[in-house]
Amino acid sequence: MGLEQIIKNTIIQNTSPIGFDEFMNLALYYPTLGYYRSGLEKFSENGDFITAPETSDLFGFCLAKQCAQVLNGTNDILEFGSGSGILATQILLELGRLQRLPQKYYILELSGELKHRQAETIGKVLPELIDRIVWLDELPSDFSGVIIANEVLDAMPAKRVIYKNKQFYELGVDYHENEFFWKKFDFPYQNNKILLPNNVIEDYKTEINLYAIAWINSLYNATNKALVLLIDYGMSRDEYFHPQRLDGTLRCYYQHKASENPFVNIGKQDITTSVNFSDIADQASISGFKVRGYATQALFLISLGISDYLLKQKDKNECMNLAQQIKQLVLPSVMGESFKVLALSKKLSIKLIGFVEQDLSGKL
Repeated sequence: MGLEQIIKNTIIQNTSPIGFDEFMNLALYYPTLGYYRSGLEKFSENGDFITAPETSDLFGFCLAKQCAQVLNGTNDILEFGSGSGILATQILLELGRLQRLPQKYYILELSGELKHRQAETIGKVLPELIDRIVWLDELPSDFSGVIIANEVLDAMPAKRVIYKNKQFYELGVDYHENEFFWKKFDFPYQNNKILLPNNVIEDYKTEINLYAIAWINSLYNATNKALVLLIDYGMSRDEYFHPQRLDGTLRCYYQHKASENPFVNIGKQDITTSVNFSDIADQASISGFKVRGYATQALFLISLGISDYLLKQKDKNECMNLAQQIKQLVLPSVMGESFKVLALSKKLSIKLIGFVEQDLSGKL
């Protein structure tokens, strides 16, 4: 049975529209058929999008410097959704050079195909470290070390809401005559975890992510002493709920083409929403984390000395290549400002070097 039929049957069995978060969860994570659970190539020029680690090794090298500040030889790293495994390879390579290797590098990954690809990637470059890699299917308990989530929050299933008659209503997904379509729920949407705007016009749409809120709380409960680094495209609450952002932040990616239609290429396209970092920071504080920094990706990487790698390079051609890679990572028109870095800590009192140039946490 195909994924579209499975989602259709779910709606029929429900006898009413399902929430968009349920639709998104099925489309992305249904076993073997969902976008992130299938064998489709995703993280490359041949896939649907390119992440920062695929853009340049320097991204992982800089992240490793931030990890090294808190690694002491007795703690570990946990990476969520390691993709092709390239970020883990970059981080371990640089930590090896810095003599700050973790005892274990845990990867929480649900896709069997991606686990295999990650093992291949890491084993090819760092065969001597492959024994330090441990794959997990669920959160560990009593974890100590550094937790990394690069482009994880944006893929967590989100609810969609619409402003009608001075109230927000949930937008669900219904099915009729071989088509999926948006359907407004009958009763106003109520929750006590997310602050929604009150200065928007009729038919204003936006997204809220209760999965991400719950995930942050789960992280706190799963850790003993930790630094959490969240890297994703997103913004603070004021910008996220800007009155001119009439259609929210929902985006779909298929073969490097963006659209706002989640009802096509089901299981074959990525579905994302931008991260409301204010919501994440608020929940982190409620759970017990300390917010240790919030910055654009550009100034986070600059704080960690990304330009030093260019200065050390003697080969002119390689210098040009690195310069182009750095531009992709730090220029505002590419990844530099749309991506942000939020740092959280538990039982760690430390001034993080990644936020020397910028810390916008006071504006969250």
